[in-house]
Amino acid sequence: MPDSAAAAVLPRRRARFGARLLATFGGIGYFPLGPGTLASIAALAIVRGFRVFVHAHAPSFLFWGIALTLPAIGAAHEVARERGEKDPSVVVVDEVVGQWIALSGAPTLRDWHVWVIAFLLFRFFDIVKPFPIRRIEKLPGGVGIVLDDVMAGVYSAVVLMILGWYKLY
Repeated sequence: MPDSAAAAVLPRRRARFGARLLATFGGIGYFPLGPGTLASIAALAIVRGFRVFVHAHAPSFLFWGIALTLPAIGAAHEVARERGEKDPSVVVVDEVVGQWIALSGAPTLRDWHVWVIAFLLFRFFDIVKPFPIRRIEKLPGGVGIVLDDVMAGVYSAVVLMILGWYKLY
């Protein structure tokens, strides 16, 4: 292989590796049992770390969820194309984005039960897929893979805000 051809291949391999690393959220997507649930738990663990070490508040995770959305779409699209599947189960970065958005609706991150409620709400909306989440899921490539979880996160955040507003938890 000529040097110029080899030089062109290496960046593509690195890009594909980076896409797989992000899409599987560091390899969590390869876990054989419940990789999406495990990714949601990992997302909460990251929030906990930020809460403890830099005193981050719930609304800041809306920013981080939105900031991760475009790279997640690209990575999910690349992995889906590479695997020849519409929504590969190894792609779990969408759960991370959705879980962060869900948690952003919490009035506080001090109480453990808020974390449990945010987790359960997100998993509920992610699995049940009420309107228009199921339609969004049908969008092509990484857009459909990620944006349905973004919407599940938005639904969860809204419910979490309403529950908090009425002090129901």
